[in-house]
Amino acid sequence: MIRILLVDDHPIVREGLRALLETQSDFDVIAECANGEEALRLNATLHPDMLLLDLEMPVLDGVETIRRLRQSSPSPRVIVFTAFDNDERIIHAIQNGANGYLLKEAPRDEIFKAIRVTMEGGSLLQPVIASKLLRHVEQQRGANHIHVEDLTERELEVLRLLAQGMPNKEIASHLVISERTAKFHVSSIMGKLGATNRTEAVALAAQRGLIMLHT
Repeated sequence: MIRILLVDDHPIVREGLRALLETQSDFDVIAECANGEEALRLNATLHPDMLLLDLEMPVLDGVETIRRLRQSSPSPRVIVFTAFDNDERIIHAIQNGANGYLLKEAPRDEIFKAIRVTMEGGSLLQPVIASKLLRHVEQQRGANHIHVEDLTERELEVLRLLAQGMPNKEIASHLVISERTAKFHVSSIMGKLGATNRTEAVALAAQRGLIMLHT
């Protein structure tokens, strides 16, 4: 079972999402709350596997909530659940450790898939967010250009699978290597790209032409 905490300040959104998620036998909505402070408190006592979290909330917003969640142990998976894909806070949320994001208008099957893929260690990133994330990162750090020849052939193979949202275990199975080796390659890729997490690595790689992201 994937134990889920819903965090949104609109009761009707929480109710609708809870009803939707509870149609799936492997999802268990263990609690819901309306702001970041409540989310941190419930996370500390209930230890959910995953949070579906809005960005715009009273008391403590989504980005700061994610930053503080990353300091907890164990740290849950986090999917940003937002109404707008042009919200710059999505970028800050990903940089602070969000595993992915979903639009509130997303089809139910897309929501289910995102939760399962993220729970397995994968990451989902749409091209529009990848593009914004890269621009933001390069404005902060200055352009750090990396070319195809800077990655080994094996790293490029791993990178393409990473872009499909595969966790290390699936990457290892696909390439017939150990999970430890897959993890090593992912770490090497992130280091070469200057990425702080898998999602950022995919965004940077796509915008530098190392891989293609499909909508």
